[in-house]
Amino acid sequence: MRPIDLAREHGLSAQAIRNYDDAGVFPPTERSETGYRRYTPLHAQALRAFLALRGGHGHQQAVEIMRSVNRGDTESAYRLIDAAHVALLAERDTSAEVAAALGALSTTTPSQATGRPLTVGELARRIGVHPATLRTWEAEGILRPERGRATGYREYGPDCVRDAEIARQLRRGGYLLRQVAQFLRSLREAGGADALGVFLDSWRDRLAARGRALLAGAAQLHAYLTVLDQP
Repeated sequence: MRPIDLAREHGLSAQAIRNYDDAGVFPPTERSETGYRRYTPLHAQALRAFLALRGGHGHQQAVEIMRSVNRGDTESAYRLIDAAHVALLAERDTSAEVAAALGALSTTTPSQATGRPLTVGELARRIGVHPATLRTWEAEGILRPERGRATGYREYGPDCVRDAEIARQLRRGGYLLRQVAQFLRSLREAGGADALGVFLDSWRDRLAARGRALLAGAAQLHAYLTVLDQP
């Protein structure tokens, strides 16, 4: 087969096939007497495996997996695949933690601060914690107070007060500092609790889609390895 014959199945260009060949996606390629590359069904399956792997692993990782397989180093290929599944599981756990933290919030809306920003002592008294606790939360990324221009002291505006009240509630519910920090980061990114629900649904959909993509890549790679194992 010519490069264009491989490319046609996937709507690619012949140049893309040559680029993949040069990158190590394919097993060794023979050339005709005139110097043209000659591909076989084995190369066609290698291309299917690479494109499927790319959907779940990304381009560069898929290239590395195929390179490892083509040089006979399947152990390295399996390690790359395992690492992707471990990373997906970690992200899935994080998503579950954020969702659980959202559910742990009480139905009462945290009080809204008005007027001037609060000092560290005022906020500590307001939510019933020690000032050192607020500094620890800041170090963990839970709170992001500003500094007064004249004094340089920490100043806690309405958003900080809200985050501190949420943090206090989650900590009382047994959540770890890293879980609280993750929840508040997601809350800020989403723009509020209502938006966070939509954000979490979208997040779960993305995780499910990547999980399916990893399975599809594994299936095509399995088919490629099966062909490689044949005499």
